[in-house]
Amino acid sequence: MNGEHPRTPSLRNVIVGGALIAAAAVSSLSANAANIIDEWKSIGAPNAPELKPVTLDTKTTALLVLDIQTNNCNQKRRPRCVASLPKVVGLLNMARSRGVAVVYSLTSRGTRENIRKEVAIQAGEPYVKASVNKFYKTDLEKILRAKNIQTVILVGTSAEGAVMNTATAAAARKFKIVVPVDGMSSSNAYGEQYTTYHLAKGPGVRRRTTLTSINQISFK
Repeated sequence: MNGEHPRTPSLRNVIVGGALIAAAAVSSLSANAANIIDEWKSIGAPNAPELKPVTLDTKTTALLVLDIQTNNCNQKRRPRCVASLPKVVGLLNMARSRGVAVVYSLTSRGTRENIRKEVAIQAGEPYVKASVNKFYKTDLEKILRAKNIQTVILVGTSAEGAVMNTATAAAARKFKIVVPVDGMSSSNAYGEQYTTYHLAKGPGVRRRTTLTSINQISFK
């Protein structure tokens, strides 16, 4: 070797080499990691949340009837909505008989005439028109505050649209929320399931929401 020593790698080369190895390892892991679409079929549904009975104050509670219209609540487009109508009608009749405030919503292009006759709006009952969040650019909050409403019961369609988004907006405004799961509907069972899960577990909404069924609601 003629007295020569092997060349010692510089610190810079060591750092760069280590970084390249680490990057390659991360890249390999990322390439092999499954994403939610890859895992879709292997994911099981979590346990169902508990439904709880509620007794509500008639003076500070409002029933919100969301988007139950002839064009979206029919046997062709959303038969699950049609199936929910008898229970919704029962709750609506009970609420009215006890003097509970009733407020309706329509889709952006809906009219009063589009409301299903089973849940027809009565004189003096207000309504708002909006997309999925019924508080957005409407007088809904103003209507509720004027009546000293603290708790809102949400029924209607679609579960993953009007119900979930209006519930989330109500929670942000510090209302208490009651959702009878048999009073909300979607075009399929999964839409209702993931809405229920979101309301039970979603940050910002879960602590203000009570999930129940219509026969577990009473008024005082």
